[in-house]
Amino acid sequence: MTTTDDLSASATSRFAELEGIRIHYHDTGARTAAAAERPPLVLLHGGGPGASGWSNFSQNVPGLAEHFRVLVVDQPGYGRSDKPVVKDGVWTYNAWALDELLGSLGIERAHLIGNSLGGGTALKMALDFPDRVDRLVLMGPAGGALNILSPDPSEGLKVLFSFYASPGPSIEKMQRLIDVMTFESRSVPPDVLEDRFAAATAPDAVDYATRLFQAFGADGAGLPEELWRDVDKIQHKTLLTWGRDDRVLPLDGAFFLLKRMPDARLHVFPRCGHWAQLEHCDEFNALTVTFLTGS
Repeated sequence: MTTTDDLSASATSRFAELEGIRIHYHDTGARTAAAAERPPLVLLHGGGPGASGWSNFSQNVPGLAEHFRVLVVDQPGYGRSDKPVVKDGVWTYNAWALDELLGSLGIERAHLIGNSLGGGTALKMALDFPDRVDRLVLMGPAGGALNILSPDPSEGLKVLFSFYASPGPSIEKMQRLIDVMTFESRSVPPDVLEDRFAAATAPDAVDYATRLFQAFGADGAGLPEELWRDVDKIQHKTLLTWGRDDRVLPLDGAFFLLKRMPDARLHVFPRCGHWAQLEHCDEFNALTVTFLTGS
């Protein structure tokens, strides 16, 4: 059981050498007796330019670490993890890498929180490695639903895909991205703008994101992996969370998943965009803890 009070990025930083890829993650350890008895909780970030596990979830870690051993993962292609050439589908590869990571850490089952791209990874984990997954918390999961009433691609996806388009990235484009991800961008800490822009414009990040956005249909061609076709097969207890004002993956997608997933329930945050974990941090943490520790 971990007793240190240091939950900083540097203190929790770890690397795992897997088959063909190096993955970076943060590990809080089990800080309480209750956390040691529960499945660990894995946090999976979204796919916007400059994203990483810590940039998406740093504000949630202290509260969640009181109840769980928390693993904040940089998914392949993001943060300090390797940026591979993926040929089999991004979510197929990401789910494989996460399964390998958990296996290397001796973790048999884990709870998963997935936002956007990370929500797609969580869904794919539940489909491909169901015994590795306990419960799911999904925030606007990419790939899991079809828009019923909203146009496709959404306003937010257009902004996201345009970040690397000619004449190239800029700090103004990053601010526009943060604006469209949130209901009120004032809720985002000031250093996020500079940090994410620096991460998004690193040469290896540009190369990976360019390939990723092409695979994800930046030209409107659609997603390469249609996870929504199989979500009815996911038997895991699932909490769907959504921002009422999400302009990236609009709220109507929530009702698609709610109808098709056998054991899903839905919580909608008011005055909230695509980053519920940030805009409604305390409420999101409390909701997550209640759901994951309930009978």
